[in-house]
Amino acid sequence: MQFESPVFLLLIILLLLGILYNVYTKTIKSSALRFGGVESIKNLPRTLIAKTLPILTISKISIIILLILTLASPHVIQSQVRRFPEGIDIYLALDVSDSMRAEDVKDSNRLETAKSVIREFLINREADRIGLVVFSGESFTLCPLTLDYTVLTELLTDIEAEMGDRLQAGTAIGEAIGTCTNRLQITDSKSKIAILLTDGENNSGSIDPITAASVAKSYGIRIYTIGFGKEGGSLIPVEDTTFGKRYEEKPTFLDEETLKAISNITGARYFRATDLETLRQVYTEIDQLEKTKFQVFEFTNQKDLVAYLLIPASILFGFEILLSNTLLRKIP
Repeated sequence: MQFESPVFLLLIILLLLGILYNVYTKTIKSSALRFGGVESIKNLPRTLIAKTLPILTISKISIIILLILTLASPHVIQSQVRRFPEGIDIYLALDVSDSMRAEDVKDSNRLETAKSVIREFLINREADRIGLVVFSGESFTLCPLTLDYTVLTELLTDIEAEMGDRLQAGTAIGEAIGTCTNRLQITDSKSKIAILLTDGENNSGSIDPITAASVAKSYGIRIYTIGFGKEGGSLIPVEDTTFGKRYEEKPTFLDEETLKAISNITGARYFRATDLETLRQVYTEIDQLEKTKFQVFEFTNQKDLVAYLLIPASILFGFEILLSNTLLRKIP
């Protein structure tokens, strides 16, 4: 609580001094009466009404204090800070081609590892619209931009390593970039990014990755690329109706130069990850690079407290007049 005219508060000190002086003078008079031989008057029985006479004094003092506080113009400053997020539109492009089934990651394959890290990435986002694109030899939007991270997480969990078998074979990086660009170009967000994860090279689709990156740049879209998995051959599980599950070693080639070029063209960065921990670090770094920005506005409101003082002062004043002219009336 603050006072617009705190100088009036000095009157409370004068009031307290006046009360102390009054008590002192009454004490002197009481001593004089005692020595004057009228001590027996004090021993006379007092009625209930006589005992309540100090109420009038207390009421008068309270009224004066309330009026002094009113003159000081008390008020309360109420401040409120509101944050308005400037959300980022993000598309996650995930490679689901056959090579993503490679089990060269501890206790899992490449796809399941990528899914687990992306789920962690979603937990850290705030007020961002996020969509999901999957691709192998072709690409499609599995989930459009949404703020419902629960639904997005469920769709991500349902992606299976066999999904690539239902799509055209290969790795269409250019097609994936084109799908993300088509989705992001129509949004009104100030910040638009795509995070593309793959373990291979562009060997399918009709769109060249560099051309697709140039188009994305023209729409202000930044594309972070992630090369995932170990280089060289990798063991890929194959279901065999005769011998059951077996593994085949298939060579994989990660075209890092193209992935670097895509990120450089769009003003983003390329990352390399070979296991769970390095992939987790990559998404953590991207999360820090693309933090949601907030516009902060502070609202200040001054609430006047004068009415809260005048109302009880008026009530006490009426109460004092009523009692002093009825039950506690003094006869001259």
